[in-house]
Amino acid sequence: MTDPAPVERVIGRGLEEAQGLGKPLSERTRQRQRTVEAYLKNGSPPRWMERINEIDRGIADHVRRLERRRRALRAECGGDAEAFARGWRALAARWSFEELNELIAQHNDWYPMERDLPMDLRTRDYVLINGRTYRREPLGPEWILRRFPAGG
Repeated sequence: MTDPAPVERVIGRGLEEAQGLGKPLSERTRQRQRTVEAYLKNGSPPRWMERINEIDRGIADHVRRLERRRRALRAECGGDAEAFARGWRALAARWSFEELNELIAQHNDWYPMERDLPMDLRTRDYVLINGRTYRREPLGPEWILRRFPAGG
């Protein structure tokens, strides 16, 4: 008889250890639904939750970077408010939110289904969450100029 391969030895040991050492499954565990959906819901934080955290962290990162750039531009322009406003609008027009806006689009597309939101028959749209829409606004130059006005 030939010696078992290293993989077979490891698997065999695992099977031997599993026999007799485990406890019987509880009644609750035996009756739990065993479906792909249940597995996906119970394994880790749901994707919608992870995505919202990624969006919030991404926005916070952009805010920090924009604040640094704003301070640097203000220092470059000295007291020239017109030069600062022109430079700030130009920077806002060039600023890229591509990756973050892709996450926001995924959130807007998938969140209602992932959360299994009910429909509001009156509006023919998904229900509001705490009185607000679940949709996130894509970010762009307008967002920057609202958050950080060129004249301020």
